[in-house]
Amino acid sequence: MSIDLKGKKVLVTGGNRGIGLATVRKMAEAGAQVAFTGRSEKTVAAGLAELKGVPKISGRVCDVTDRDGMAGIMAEGFDILVNNAGVIAPIGRIENVDIKDWAQNIEVNLVAAFFAVQQAIVTMKQRGGGTIINLSSGAAHNAMEGWSAYCSGKAAVAMVTKCVHKEYGEQGIRVFGFAPGIVDTDMQGSIRASGINPVSQFKREVLAPAAEPAHAMAWLCTAAADELVGQELDVRNKDFRKACGLKVPT
Repeated sequence: MSIDLKGKKVLVTGGNRGIGLATVRKMAEAGAQVAFTGRSEKTVAAGLAELKGVPKISGRVCDVTDRDGMAGIMAEGFDILVNNAGVIAPIGRIENVDIKDWAQNIEVNLVAAFFAVQQAIVTMKQRGGGTIINLSSGAAHNAMEGWSAYCSGKAAVAMVTKCVHKEYGEQGIRVFGFAPGIVDTDMQGSIRASGINPVSQFKREVLAPAAEPAHAMAWLCTAAADELVGQELDVRNKDFRKACGLKVPT
């Protein structure tokens, strides 16, 4: 399925690896001008090296929890925001996790994501609209042992998505919550190492490639996905996969 994003400016947070990196690649291949954030010069350089030869890509050194830094980036004005940056830690039962680590997870996965949305809305309204994709998860809707912070943060982000649609949908702001499935990333490596819940038992060879959710998110940025605006979507849903052009398992 051909996806055309020519003329669009895109920001992918945490786009230096994993799902973020694959999304940067896909958006750029679809014709968009794509910027991504990474927490250090080293991580940004590594991302750019992986994307060597892909046109219209640039990296920004910025931790998503840096309010001033993110405000400066968002002020550039983007047609599409992919709120991808996130962390899984701390992994552990509630009585055993450090409250500082728990709060940091919420700061990254929820508060920083909300701040990026807040900043995007301002410039998107000026540009006549835009698309926001908040990375969601099955954990937003189902409690998982050892992931109390991650589940709580993602559940809250799902509600932020609904609130954005309620407040700004009629002003041209298209927003989606998108669960990418169980993908072969460094985060999944940490999950497997923990051994704490059923997700940690998945063998690496059965994990999905990052290119699948990347393709789906690029498709969400087109008019073909308009009837799904405001919803929480899961890449594993057969009807969704068929609509966006991904192979449907038999």
